[in-house]
Amino acid sequence: RKTASICTILSCVQVTERKADSEVNLLFYLRKVLRVTGTKYGCGEGACGACTVMISRYDPTSKRISHISVTACLVPICSLYGAAVTTVEGIGSTKTRIHPVQERIAKSHGTQCGFCTPGMVMSIYTLLRNHPHPSTEQLVETLGGNLCRCTGYRPIVERPRYLSTTFDSGFTQKAKMFFFFLKVCTKLYEKEEFQPLDPTQELIFPPELMRMSEDPQKKVLTFYGERTTWIAPGTLKDLLELKTKYPYAPLVMGNTALGPNMKFKEVFYPIIISPARILELFIVTNTKEVYFKCCFLFYGNA
Repeated sequence: RKTASICTILSCVQVTERKADSEVNLLFYLRKVLRVTGTKYGCGEGACGACTVMISRYDPTSKRISHISVTACLVPICSLYGAAVTTVEGIGSTKTRIHPVQERIAKSHGTQCGFCTPGMVMSIYTLLRNHPHPSTEQLVETLGGNLCRCTGYRPIVERPRYLSTTFDSGFTQKAKMFFFFLKVCTKLYEKEEFQPLDPTQELIFPPELMRMSEDPQKKVLTFYGERTTWIAPGTLKDLLELKTKYPYAPLVMGNTALGPNMKFKEVFYPIIISPARILELFIVTNTKEVYFKCCFLFYGNA
């Protein structure tokens, strides 16, 4: 039996894995295989956000690029076919130039032990890729999945909020919880001292992945692991045939349930089916006969 190959882009570097293991997650692959260790291992079940990275995909239907922040400990590498992965190393470095988000967190003492910092940076970075001028509430919300055990939330949020369009006004009750003591805090830096955020200087979506998305492979991709086989159909017809053949095989999207079950509860799934490559499931059609032609599935959710 021959396992399919994974072709992805990691921070502008093409990565092709010809022996992708269906049970290996992105965090393990980054740290143990590629030796990219900026992404940290915290809880291992998607709760702390220390392993947050950005995944980008091109939607050939809407002709748009989507960016989502994900916890790498829950992302199977088999699900990354045709995706671009950006880690904290890919957005800035002390050897070249750190990113404006990194600069703001560092200068405002937004890091103590530093373990949560890469995840915080990547969550804010992903927000800025989707909303170059976010509101303060959006900034607070985007860090909802990132935990800081050193209780350093105020300085973490204080300086990046200079990127917000509602810097001095429009705080909701949730935002006020973060900024209650701001007026009695001594300023470390003035707003003008930080390097500006220039969206035109960010990493572009790899053209080769865009071409792959425009002309996707319709064949079924199968990845064999030691215990589990991961099957990714390319069409709705193939998905229905696979569910008929393997009626007890679970469907996985965000892996928020299956992943922790396999890791911590030792639940075994010999066959796993991923419908994330099926374009028909990303489209809702309104007709006279049937309102919903198909069910919308988003690859970032469970």
